[in-house]
Amino acid sequence: MSDPHELSVTRLIKASPETVWRIYTGRTRDWFCPRPWTTPEVDWDLRPGGRADVVLASPEGERHPYRGVFLEVVPNRKLVSTSAMTEGWVPQPGEMNFIRTDTFEPEGDDTRYTARARHWDEKAAQAHRDMGFEQDWTAVTEQLAELAEAAQ
Repeated sequence: MSDPHELSVTRLIKASPETVWRIYTGRTRDWFCPRPWTTPEVDWDLRPGGRADVVLASPEGERHPYRGVFLEVVPNRKLVSTSAMTEGWVPQPGEMNFIRTDTFEPEGDDTRYTARARHWDEKAAQAHRDMGFEQDWTAVTEQLAELAEAAQ
């Protein structure tokens, strides 16, 4: 049964989970935002309770900082984060807070990468959908796959 609060994208990436994880965490600036936008700043502390901060930038120079925290970190398999809190478990207000879960599941020699955004309610999920979730998250998943497959 589908969850009306959750949006997701998935893709088979022709690279090992270790390679996809390495690109995901080590080259985040190169894939995290749909081009022509960029991710000029990534400040991650990959541990539960650690920072999950990024800055997204438009081609015109508009900057959108997002502060968050990692909830779960399983190297090469799973990352869970949220912008509902920051480091030190400080709650943040906002109508677009959600829990992001990225998984890296082995499928033979490849990786089934899935990114999920679980929202507090159906209204927030629909707002995220209307903002272009499917198009944007599919684009960044393709960018991640391109880098990981080239690094394999």
